[in-house]
Parts: sequence; C-alpha cells; structure tokens
Amino acid sequence: MILVTGGTGFLGRNLLPMLVEAGFTVRAVTRRPEEHPWLKDLDIDIFKADVADRDAMFEAADGCQHVIHAAGKFRFWGRRNQFHETNLVGSQNVMDAAIAAGIEKFIHISTIVVIGDPQTDNAIDETHPANPADPYQESKLAAERVALQYHAEKQLPVVVLRPGAFYGPHGHYAFNQMFFKDPLQGWPIGVNQGRLYTFPAYIKDVAQAILLALDNGRPGEIYNICSQYLRHREVDRIISDAAGISRFRLYIPGTLIIPFARVMTLIGQITGKEPKYPITLRSYIFNDWRVSIEKARRELGFEPTSFEQGVQETLEWFREIGVWQPKEKRLSK
Repeated sequence: MILVTGGTGFLGRNLLPMLVEAGFTVRAVTRRPEEHPWLKDLDIDIFKADVADRDAMFEAADGCQHVIHAAGKFRFWGRRNQFHETNLVGSQNVMDAAIAAGIEKFIHISTIVVIGDPQTDNAIDETHPANPADPYQESKLAAERVALQYHAEKQLPVVVLRPGAFYGPHGHYAFNQMFFKDPLQGWPIGVNQGRLYTFPAYIKDVAQAILLALDNGRPGEIYNICSQYLRHREVDRIISDAAGISRFRLYIPGTLIIPFARVMTLIGQITGKEPKYPITLRSYIFNDWRVSIEKARRELGFEPTSFEQGVQETLEWFREIGVWQPKEKRLSK
C-alpha cells in the first residue's frame, strides 16, 4: 500500500488517478474528503486527518510500503507559524510515522523556490545554494533538510523532488492564475517586458516524476522537476495563440509594481485579506528561473511534456469549468 498525504491538493488531484491506474493500492490523507466528491470515483482508502496530527499519521502509515508526502501549505500570503506547522512539523510527523512503519521509499515533495533568489547565469541545478526569501520557502527548506537528515541519521529512504511552478488541470492559483486565468478573463498584466525566465512544471509531469522516483530515485538525492524554462513573453505568446486571444500584455516595470506591491501588502496586513500582488511575489516573478532537469532525466528517466501540449490540456480544463470558451471559427462560403 502507498500512503499519499495532500491527496486532494493540486498535485494529489492529478496524482491519485495515476497511482490507481498504475496498479497501486492507495491510502490518501485529506482533511475534508466530503468536499471532494470525485474521490468516490477512485478505488482508494480515504483517511481523514491533518498532517499536524502526529498520532493520526502513525495510524495512517501503518501497513504501508511507500509514502508520497505531498501535503503542504502554499500561498504567497500567510503567517509564518502556519507555514511552519504544516510544512515543517507536519512533515516531521509523516517522516516519523514512515520510519515506525518501516517503509521502503519516501518521496518528499519540496520546491525549487527554496533557492529564493537565484544567483547564477547558468542553469539552476540541485547544488545551487538555497536562500529562502519568504516564510513559505523557509518552511519548505527546513522540511527538506530534516528529510535529508533523517536519511543520513535514521535511514529514512527519502527521495526529494523539487518541482517548479505547477500548472495544469485543477489548479486555480499562482501560475494558472497569472498566466492563464487573468489574461483569459481580460486582465493581461505582465512585468519587465516579459524578459525574465519562469519555470513551469506541468502537474501531470510532476505526478509522473513521482512514479519514476518510486522505481529509480536514489535515497538521499534531490531532483529538479520542471518543463523547459521560458521567458514570460514566450509563455504569454504560446497561451494567447492557443486560446485565440490577443498577445497584448501590459508589461509593468519592477520600479512601479514593487512599490505598489508593498502598499498592497500593507493594506492586506490591515484587512487580513491576501492582496492580488503581495510583495512576496517578487522572488517568483522578478528572478530568472533557468532550471536544469538533467539529473532527473539521467537518473529517473524523466521527460517533460512540451509546454505547448500542457497549455492545450490546461485550456481544455478551463473550458470544461466555464472560465474560457474558444471562439467559433467562421465557415468560409
């Protein structure tokens, strides 16, 4: 049996059907299964719990051979203690439970953004120094380091995957929001003439990388998981052409949008509501994220979906949920 935490998150929503199709017996941890009726369509064991509940994690891991720890709190906005509780304490709970259960492979889902602000003109590989720039990144790096420490000191057979910016079906936040949903709904905003590089990771590729890591991942190793890195303007062009919308983007320079984001952040701190452009976005969109996946290719056999194909499948999902409808082509007489 394989235990999956974060079973109803963006990654879990795409991962669980793939695991079932691959023939795994699956136990999925989720806090609110009643909010996800699609779970009833899968032949899996549902375990209602929070990773912060240490005793529940020991119960959930009992009898499992593998663990995929995909649970985590990701927002551009939030309190430090909330990220710490879920991403670090929750991870430790799951790791301790995995050790007690004697699992054979532990796949820990981290993130490339633990790098914080990349300081290189070369592609970012797994050896690049990590310098987190916000509480989310700090909590993810702390959990990753604990995972590798548990491998070294407690023989936890952990493989760390560092995905890039998730995009694809069933996502409403971050990359999907900024590069897909906003322009599709008439909000074509970009930054710095679209010159900077971004690091999309098609969500189904991340799920596939997990399956590969179960077979081929070396315990104690880190693997970057991304599609090809692209300039923002290239992402905008590909999505616009595929969706049949204008390529126009209002590219705002950082000298304007960063002070604006600081003001929005102050307002958010007063209102308690996440602003559309919090200052923490700076690390994600004002850096060149040229990410190398050569190690994952070489050791896992990972090959990403082309961005063009991933865009088509993402747009189809947006069409299905009513966010976007393709324009009907006029028939020539």
